[in-house]
Amino acid sequence: MNQKELFDLSKKLVPGGVHSPVRSFKGLTSTPRFFNRAEGAYIYDVDNKQYVDFCMSFGPLILGHRNPVVEQALHTGLEHGWSYGACEPYSLELVQFLLSKLPHVEQMRFVNSGTEAVMTALRLARGVTGRNKIIKFNGCYHGHVDSMLIKAGSGLAGEAEASSAGVSAGVAQDTLILELGDVEGVKQCFKDHKDQIAAIIIEPLPANNGLMVQPLEFLKFLREICDQTCALLIFDEVISGFRVAFGGMAEKTGIKPDIVTLGKIIGGGLPVGAIGASKFIMEHLAPVGRVYQAGTLSANPLAMVGGLATLKQMTPEKYAFIEKQTEKIVKLLTSWMHHYNNGEFAMFKVVHYSSLFWIVPKEKVEKLSDIPANLTENFNKLFEVMLERGIYLAPNAYEVGFVSAAHTDEVIRDLEHRLEHRIQ
Repeated sequence: MNQKELFDLSKKLVPGGVHSPVRSFKGLTSTPRFFNRAEGAYIYDVDNKQYVDFCMSFGPLILGHRNPVVEQALHTGLEHGWSYGACEPYSLELVQFLLSKLPHVEQMRFVNSGTEAVMTALRLARGVTGRNKIIKFNGCYHGHVDSMLIKAGSGLAGEAEASSAGVSAGVAQDTLILELGDVEGVKQCFKDHKDQIAAIIIEPLPANNGLMVQPLEFLKFLREICDQTCALLIFDEVISGFRVAFGGMAEKTGIKPDIVTLGKIIGGGLPVGAIGASKFIMEHLAPVGRVYQAGTLSANPLAMVGGLATLKQMTPEKYAFIEKQTEKIVKLLTSWMHHYNNGEFAMFKVVHYSSLFWIVPKEKVEKLSDIPANLTENFNKLFEVMLERGIYLAPNAYEVGFVSAAHTDEVIRDLEHRLEHRIQ
């Protein structure tokens, strides 16, 4: 079956035809692409068309598709078994490796996704502090946990309401939502809810509603006010962890969060999530503590060996190489957009941080209100042009692009050719 036939069938069997909304190509004229194989920096659809991939499974594939070392580790792991529902040594190998390199973490527990990691981190923060309220920032995405599907209300600082049907008002009331960078709003929130706030949760590098690099001073302020009020600081590093540096934004900023949530790269492309913190905080989790968490497939053996095989390759030299390649790609995309079709896309800039990039009409975006209202309309035109040329971006204007170690100079030369020529 071709792409259209597959999508028509999928819509009969699956809500909206997809298992995650961003895959639906909503607002685009093109049909969602169905991919059936990949290699390095390339992904292939069922019609055998090849694309340079900048989605990279939304971030986990920092070494590219089918990295041979990871693939061999997975083959070996598969020969031993792929699920036990019991204690196994593979997670211990991964945890020992991680703890030896992450000074802000003393213990870790694996779960099955970033969303599950956030859900556990919030429950853990409440269990440790005995408080119920959580401060969240508009524009930061923390998975589809009920209490995180919240938008700003119209009343007092921090007031919030649900952004999804099915989230009760009672749940929404315990989430206090503020704008990124709003120091005074955070201070007022702590005054209005004295001794009620369990934690502040933030993506220290917001990268799921665009790439909104935060001033270091703001992140330091959050650390300080949490210390002053005995609230916990949660860094959601599901995207930034192991991508901007091995220690994520905690390493880049020198700020130690009380709890960190991880995912994506930590499993080498297999489903995974993790929560890390001090031993004191982590031992509030069952079976030693009263905060319950469990999972049949937690610490799945294949995810553990895939993650370890990935992370052992992430040397400082590897990070430097990927960042250098990102800079080359950003320069190439910027030049092409400026010249294409008499400057049709000249309004766009390419914002980047480490190996992430985002195409947006402004050079500096630090909060959601900085994003132009017509971003989606303009991006969709750009996306369609790139798709025709065999360049695959995430099909949503607010999603970032990811560069991997597989985006070599040879791939960049091919990218330049594709930008100039439509690929069949």
